[in-house]
Amino acid sequence: MTIDSTDRRIIAATQAGLPLVAEPYAEVARWLDLDEAEVTRRMARMTADGIIRRIALAPNHYALGMMANGMSVWDVDDARAEALGAQVGALPHVSHCYLRPRALPDWPYNLFAMLHGPDRASVEAHRADIAALLGEACRGHDILYSTRILKKTGLRLKPEV
Repeated sequence: MTIDSTDRRIIAATQAGLPLVAEPYAEVARWLDLDEAEVTRRMARMTADGIIRRIALAPNHYALGMMANGMSVWDVDDARAEALGAQVGALPHVSHCYLRPRALPDWPYNLFAMLHGPDRASVEAHRADIAALLGEACRGHDILYSTRILKKTGLRLKPEV
């Protein structure tokens, strides 16, 4: 999995998002003086190789009316965490869900799920749904509410000169 200077230029040109036009890949190709097919082929290869994790929309939840956003954290039985995490991640009110190592003794949580709702009461209802789903496999949980958006970007590469 390596990238050449053209791959690097494509990443640098698209890392802040694709252009909001009818044919975004053609526009990127125009910016870089490349053929559209070359841009899409390279992006598909980099995605297949894991260099690009995904191409996705990153909405501003506040602008969409989701004024309460909380990272729920769960202490779930390790033997069941992966299967239960997949179920939690499939819930419509969970934008992302992942497993992380515990940091004992201070942080016993291994399952994280970001919840969104118009107010904290709805987020708490979503959290109750997750607690019911996890059942006896969950030994404890908490939630950390967002107060503002700090960062909605990934790694940024500087274009090669």
